[in-house]
Amino acid sequence: MIPAKPHKEYQQQLDLLLDRGMVIGDQARAMRKLSQVGYYRLSGFWYISRIIRTSDEGFSYRTDEFLSGTSFEQAYDLYLYDKKLRMLMMNALERLEIHIRSVIAHEVGRFHPLAYRMEEFINPKFLRGSRSNFEEWLSKQDKKIADCRDECIQWHMRENKEIPFWVAVETWDFGQMSRYYAMLNGRMQAKIIQRFGLDNKITFSKWLSCLNLLRNRCAHHSRIWNRTHPPVPIPNNEFFDRLGLNSHTNERLYSAICIIWYMVKMIGPSSTWLRQVVELIDNKPNLPGCKFEAMGLPRSGFPRSRFGSDLGFVIADNEPIDQAANNEN
Repeated sequence: MIPAKPHKEYQQQLDLLLDRGMVIGDQARAMRKLSQVGYYRLSGFWYISRIIRTSDEGFSYRTDEFLSGTSFEQAYDLYLYDKKLRMLMMNALERLEIHIRSVIAHEVGRFHPLAYRMEEFINPKFLRGSRSNFEEWLSKQDKKIADCRDECIQWHMRENKEIPFWVAVETWDFGQMSRYYAMLNGRMQAKIIQRFGLDNKITFSKWLSCLNLLRNRCAHHSRIWNRTHPPVPIPNNEFFDRLGLNSHTNERLYSAICIIWYMVKMIGPSSTWLRQVVELIDNKPNLPGCKFEAMGLPRSGFPRSRFGSDLGFVIADNEPIDQAANNEN
């Protein structure tokens, strides 16, 4: 195996960046940020500013040299920008997660309070094998219940009462929810997607997988502004037809934003979430190599005009956003 790179002290890391052409206006602050965040984590944000060259064999590669004008301050601003994006995504994803699991519990639970434990609601292909997918899911569900310290679960345990569907979902995370929906039979899936104005069961399953991946990246503090995800299917309806989604955008952050906004609007028509996202995106740091296209957006930025009345108030109203008002009406 190729030996690991040698350890470098913070001053050596700073000197390396300077040698490679990075502009560092405040070296003391840069040293402090390297010690707080880590060189390797920050390197993911200045990677796009490394010069691309072509080898004699015709292959493109990134050198260690930085594009002219690349500064540590801009790279750190991009790090903070990505953090703010993650926080906005988590704000909406939390709301969607709670809503979706509530819908699943209501639509399936009406057939039986313990429907989540019953095979009759599961697609037969997930019941095959010596240890089926559903058995594995149920085993994880039982462990979540056993480990849960929420009063709603503890009360049922103390009273020796069976835990109904609408209580059990309080132990779910996004992945548990996504996997359960994917295993449901077509009849149950149809009842759930009808609540979201959709007519394709696979579309909703892939949406949940995409949002779960985004949620995990946000929860684990991973970059999201320039990451890809498996392509998501886009319905043919009035909302999505005007958004300019294509094979490139369908695997980038813009498509996830469109899906989230579609669903958030159903829960809270007066939500200001998209407004906050747009205003943040408009303030993207001007780091060399940092382009809107990496998020799946047009070169000019967020396509406000394609959202029509959804963003009319953003264009006409420049007042500061009241961050304290979450507006969940």
